[in-house]
Amino acid sequence: MHVGTSVIFQNPGQRLTDREVYEGNVRLADLAEPLGFESIWTAEHHFTDYTMCPNPAQFLTYMAGRTRTARLGTMVMVLPWHHPVRVAEELSVLDHLSGGRAILGIGRGIGKVEFDRFQVDMNESRERFIEIATCVIEGLETGVLEHDGKYIKQIPSPIRPLPLRSFKGRTYASAVSPESMRIMAELGLGILIIPQKSWDDTVADVASYSAIFEDVNGCRAPAPISAGWVFCDEDPVRARELAQKYIGDYYESVLAHYDFGAHMKTISGYEYYGKFHDTIKKRGEQKMIDFFVDLHVWGTPKQCLDKIVHLHEKVNNSGFLGIFGYADMSFAEAERNMKLFAAEVMPSLKRIGDARGIDAAPAQHLPGRLAVA
Repeated sequence: MHVGTSVIFQNPGQRLTDREVYEGNVRLADLAEPLGFESIWTAEHHFTDYTMCPNPAQFLTYMAGRTRTARLGTMVMVLPWHHPVRVAEELSVLDHLSGGRAILGIGRGIGKVEFDRFQVDMNESRERFIEIATCVIEGLETGVLEHDGKYIKQIPSPIRPLPLRSFKGRTYASAVSPESMRIMAELGLGILIIPQKSWDDTVADVASYSAIFEDVNGCRAPAPISAGWVFCDEDPVRARELAQKYIGDYYESVLAHYDFGAHMKTISGYEYYGKFHDTIKKRGEQKMIDFFVDLHVWGTPKQCLDKIVHLHEKVNNSGFLGIFGYADMSFAEAERNMKLFAAEVMPSLKRIGDARGIDAAPAQHLPGRLAVA
């Protein structure tokens, strides 16, 4: 199994300066390669202390110069907030400067605060996502961006630097709703699972996605990859108590940032989240927090390993991306968490997995492109 890590630049309540948050997260990212993690990821968000990385490609390009072998993944770039030219150019530059180590993760976005401040209508987000994704995916294969759609009318324009190699097999999308699963399958994308609903529902979604993918693309779907919030400790009591605190506090920040209010019911393409609002109201916020905590990876090293193996048995994921520093956890605690996981859990994980995943992406060089050294 491919094992990576993601840093998310949270600063709840501005407990630290933003500079301190960046210094601490870069330290965590610097640890990844020496500890044996095979990839480094980060997510795009704007305007709040929920996640303060507005440009994942910029951060990952910086990390490309600080690493030698680690893959570099966006988890995710939110396409409705971008022009396709910018997305494709940033990814091409990252891929060149890293020697072909980029992984493109894309998504549609949910945060109303972000859509409002970008002045993008959420009702348009699904159509915008499909158009921009189509333009970017095809452009990265051909070296030319072009699209004539409702929202994106891009005259043929070369990507320079010319994409280094094919992004087939190394492009993933975050999808939660069943409708999004269908879209990602039809676009030929892999799936990035961020656990937030029951495993039975997730298994059903992945099965539906895989069937659609095979029908549309004429081949088996790539194995999904999964992210997880991790709290690993030798003491099972401490692990439980601090997982409840830190992962629970993280999920409180999710609820605050995304604001799953009744307004979601009236936004086209977000009906699933309108139903989620009803679930929160019915079950209560604390039960939803507890449910989220239980989906993620915490406990002793043995307990953490067992949880990830259980996940693998459910969805046959080929990769696991651990998030080790989040909420108001100190960076010293995050480093301890990450190092223990690397020493005691990761070696076993690397012995299991699916050959259809991240590390099976072909090193396909298209005509006129440079070979990766």
